[in-house]
Amino acid sequence: MPLRMAMHTSPSGPLWPADQRINAAALESFVKLIRKLWRTGMALALTTACSLALAQTSFTMTYKGGSTSACSSTYNISGKEPSGSGKYPVYIHVGGTWETYNGAWASAAVDAAVARGFIAATIQYDNGSFGTCSTIGQRAQCIFNGGNVNSAIAKLCSRAKADCSKGVVTGGLSQGSIISVLSRNYDSRIRASMGQGTGTYYSGYNLAACMNNGGHTQPGSRLRIINGERDMFVGGTQTTAANSAAAVTGISCGIGAQSCFQSNGSGWYIVKDVQTVDLYADHCFMGLGTYGAQCTGVAAVDPYYQSGTGAWALPATMDWLKTFVTP
Repeated sequence: MPLRMAMHTSPSGPLWPADQRINAAALESFVKLIRKLWRTGMALALTTACSLALAQTSFTMTYKGGSTSACSSTYNISGKEPSGSGKYPVYIHVGGTWETYNGAWASAAVDAAVARGFIAATIQYDNGSFGTCSTIGQRAQCIFNGGNVNSAIAKLCSRAKADCSKGVVTGGLSQGSIISVLSRNYDSRIRASMGQGTGTYYSGYNLAACMNNGGHTQPGSRLRIINGERDMFVGGTQTTAANSAAAVTGISCGIGAQSCFQSNGSGWYIVKDVQTVDLYADHCFMGLGTYGAQCTGVAAVDPYYQSGTGAWALPATMDWLKTFVTP
């Protein structure tokens, strides 16, 4: 438990005797020092892990996308693939509204996927605005319509090392999570999808028609939703975050549940404040942001999320996605 959460008071006063009380400013400085040391250690660990991982090759591509059926605008694809010979399944990541498609959060997902034997890529798209089921669905179709040779999925599946018959899996944040959930509507090769910050109602946009369980082709048994308890876009409480995830997956575990997984790992999980480094499990819980503000930590990735052992962390999610593809 983070140190700042460990200070409690009794009805008669602080638990520590007067001569042992810790100055609040000093405690805050100590917490920051511990975090800095922890992150330094984590960075070294990640460097070592990367050096031991399979060799990887970066690549870039383009595809035709947009918000209309014409899918006529050119967008970028940034990815990585194992350098060794062989054929690999594909992971496709879609970022949130206004998120840089190859920023820190999306890149962390790509790195986690390629380390598990995927050809992994993050997709640029028309994310300068949100939209209705129709608008976001059209963006999803431009990305995932396998019958369109200019779509992102077609471009990735055409890579020499890609074998999409082994399976395609998807992931995304916010608007990208909606696109991830809708992806199988347009290509049956997509075997499982994960979403972060995923719900059916966003700031005036009612997406129940396409996002409620049964409104999308991907069954709840192949969905994994991770929401933060402070996610203001899906209600701002653990209960509303859970209700949103349950609506999308059709999987419910009752009032007060933090996690609700089926035997194959599908279902949902609600991230608590105390599980994150910045102590604020917001819409963008994977970032290192400012307490009380949504999605401010765009330049960095929470190390607990990136390399931790929690059910909400990237390793667990990517390991789950891998169970649906053929190695």
